[in-house]
Amino acid sequence: MKVMVIVKANAESEAGAMPSQQCLEAMGRYNEELVNAGIMLAGEGLHPSRRGARVRFDGKRRTVIDGPFAETKELIAGFWLWQVRSLEEAIEWLKRAPFGDGEEVELRPVFEAEDFGEALTPELRQQEQRLRDKAGTQQL
Repeated sequence: MKVMVIVKANAESEAGAMPSQQCLEAMGRYNEELVNAGIMLAGEGLHPSRRGARVRFDGKRRTVIDGPFAETKELIAGFWLWQVRSLEEAIEWLKRAPFGDGEEVELRPVFEAEDFGEALTPELRQQEQRLRDKAGTQQL
């Protein structure tokens, strides 16, 4: 199963504060463990929301909302995409992450093709496979 590990933003990340060398080294060691175990598929940090935008959909109307965004606790500062056997395995890996006091990280299973049942017809499965092949990814 794939799991997205969502690192929540905080006041420091939204202010654009960069991690210390010590923090980067600790996270680098942790990421290396994840890669060596075949767990980590991807992982990135995100710029503060002031550098981003949102698009609101209302019928045919599209409204662009420039950052920064309020409610820091609802923002994302980074993510990993992991391949694990179970949510419990992901939780055990996450417990080993070098985060400090008060930080909260969310784990969310990623939908797999089987989750869509009969709505994902053979034609839609073929289309998804063609797109994956073209994009060079395992799952879109």
